[in-house]
Amino acid sequence: MPISLVREQTERVQPPRALWVPFPLGRPLGIPGDAEFQLDVMRAAFAMLHTATEPTIEDYPIDAPGAGPEAWACPLNLAVPTDDSLSARLMAEVDRLRPWAAETRRRRGRTLFGLSGAAPDQIDAVASALGAVAEGGDLESSPTTDFELAHDMPFVLRHLADDLRGYYHEAIASQPGATPPNHDALNEWIFGQTVFGQVLVTIGDHLTAAQADNPFAPLVRNFIVPEGHYRGIANFEGIVGGHDRHCRGRTGRARPLRTWQDLRAELPFDP
Repeated sequence: MPISLVREQTERVQPPRALWVPFPLGRPLGIPGDAEFQLDVMRAAFAMLHTATEPTIEDYPIDAPGAGPEAWACPLNLAVPTDDSLSARLMAEVDRLRPWAAETRRRRGRTLFGLSGAAPDQIDAVASALGAVAEGGDLESSPTTDFELAHDMPFVLRHLADDLRGYYHEAIASQPGATPPNHDALNEWIFGQTVFGQVLVTIGDHLTAAQADNPFAPLVRNFIVPEGHYRGIANFEGIVGGHDRHCRGRTGRARPLRTWQDLRAELPFDP
């Protein structure tokens, strides 16, 4: 019984039935810890087994508690010199977050950092790799690192970005305040106020420019820059120009949408 977080994607897949929920990505049942609310979402989803007699996408009518817009601001002063290179400014920003991220790791006794192949203490190497790609725009050669990358280009960019994003989230988790920022507030902070966000959008520019030669470039861009944060381009529209251009291609003749199975068959590895 599918629960959908991205309605546009579900409309294209056309499952027999699905419940769309207005929650942040990664939280299909709402906020953690609210068991009664989560059970209500599940009841609504399973009820469709009896009520949906034809392909249907129903909207869940209630926002998750605490999932609405919040007035949140990062208490850290992350101002860095504006005349330095993008890489230098990113490294300075990463350094300022270090004691706060370390405190979160100490308190939790774990970290999710390492999807790219980096060890938990190789934060600078990950930041340096992303900065180099942003400044150089090379999407063919893997960035130089002192660890073995777990994936090939351009797919490793997603995992490098996820590692550094997790590090920023760890830093914020140690900040004072009764209410932690929600998913949307974190994205607004990263892409509105940090050098890290500038680096990811710049890499997104390189991926967008490469989409004519690499069909996976827009897919990777969509992984590293969330919906609503890349220059007005909707993630699931695929490429600049939107859905119509994606469906018609260079010739202008209509062509069928490529499914996930089509893309998977072309991947150089098994996802």
